[in-house]
Amino acid sequence: MKKLVFSLLCLISLAACKKNNESPAEVFANEDPTTYQEIATLNLGGLGSAEITAYDEQTKRLFAVNNGSVNKIDVIDLSNPATPRVIHSIPMAQYGGFVNSVDVSNGRLAAAIENTNKQAPGEVVIFNTATYAVITEVVVGALPDMVTYSPDGNLIITANEGEPNDNYSVDPEGSISIIEVNNNYRVTTLNFAAFTARVNTLRSQGFRVFAPHGDMVRDIEPEYVSVSPDSKTAYVTLQENNGIAVVDLATKTILRIMPLGFKNYNFANNAIDASDRDNTVAFTTRPAFGMYQPDAIATMVLNGVPYLFTANEGDGREYAGFNEMRRVSQLTLDPTNFPTAATLRTDAQLGRLNVTNTLGDTDGDGDFDALYSLGARSFSIWNGNSGDLLFDSRNELDTRARQLMIYDDARSDDKGVEPEAITLGKIGTNTFAFIGLERADAFAIYNVTDPLNPVFVRMFGTGDAPEGLLFIDSKRSPIGQSLVIVASENDGNIKIYRANKL
Repeated sequence: MKKLVFSLLCLISLAACKKNNESPAEVFANEDPTTYQEIATLNLGGLGSAEITAYDEQTKRLFAVNNGSVNKIDVIDLSNPATPRVIHSIPMAQYGGFVNSVDVSNGRLAAAIENTNKQAPGEVVIFNTATYAVITEVVVGALPDMVTYSPDGNLIITANEGEPNDNYSVDPEGSISIIEVNNNYRVTTLNFAAFTARVNTLRSQGFRVFAPHGDMVRDIEPEYVSVSPDSKTAYVTLQENNGIAVVDLATKTILRIMPLGFKNYNFANNAIDASDRDNTVAFTTRPAFGMYQPDAIATMVLNGVPYLFTANEGDGREYAGFNEMRRVSQLTLDPTNFPTAATLRTDAQLGRLNVTNTLGDTDGDGDFDALYSLGARSFSIWNGNSGDLLFDSRNELDTRARQLMIYDDARSDDKGVEPEAITLGKIGTNTFAFIGLERADAFAIYNVTDPLNPVFVRMFGTGDAPEGLLFIDSKRSPIGQSLVIVASENDGNIKIYRANKL
């Protein structure tokens, strides 16, 4: 009888999971996330030598993008995380230029590689993780900036940023490529032509289309991809454009664009330090806005609702042929909207803040009626169906970094701690968000089991300018305990962290 009841409970649980597009409950090691500590550092070289990593549980190998002196992927033996060592390197020169991203599924490593002509189509090269042999090469859109497998391993998706050349004479389409692993690696590349007619509506909702050529298809720049647990939907950040694209992976269609709007720094809990020359770190309300402009994105589904987690780094266009960035001190401010404009434009207040000159002159008279800076200095959670903002960490990442004395005041005029990476992981029965802070040289952990009420756990120091943040749960880990792996692009260090078991 007990066995029958147990079996029925298992079936009920499985049915509920299927209904909610969730995986059946798994058992993960119970650990104390406040106790993560560095157990190893492996240096792969200098600047650009440690960027993005991916782990293969079959071989217990870590694959690390290394764009230092030679473009390659370093292979690291992670069977004992306390003593990682490079056992092989896969040279990339024959495939193109920089490697921008890697991911692993079922013993296959996918690498996103830009063309030596950055505006030409790039490619994804798939390797065998055990032998390093090339399985196939697939041509994708220009500048594939991020690659990921769907959770079921059947698809490979790339965000093809399509950046312009320096004088802006060539600007390729931004696109999304979908590769069918079990269909001879057939590729479908999607652009945003279907949304051209909606450009004014999208702009009115906070989406940015602002390239000098005025072509929406070429203006959009996909940055990062996250796929729903059921492998049916991809969510793609459009960083410079301040939005998220929703893609139906079955029909290979971009369903919609979700504009993300703006964050008001004149609210007390959004207060920022806007100056790098005020001789202090002080978080003050300011009459300015932040564009969310997320880099990394992660997805969680709970009770059938997709929750999208974004690291709101921010990014601007600074080219010889087009540069949107200005300091507030260089702008003429509308006297009605900014009655204390002369004081605001001083270095100690808003004068040093970098803002865009493509927004803010709402009446077209040449002065600025509002100010819009890059990024939001936070991480956010969005409803993946409606696009509604459900949670924002406001200025907590900045203030926590200040408390730990790792806040970089030299970046106050730019993007603060600059949240760039974000990933989700299970510890025990709880779900946690791990956020990489590029300018604070740190990562933060939040308990997001209830995505409407995230709770700060702790912040940890890393190498210089963490670029890649990887969580390996206890079920995949070579030691049966979760690991956090941080790759830092400025010093070339890969750091490995482990928590204490409870």
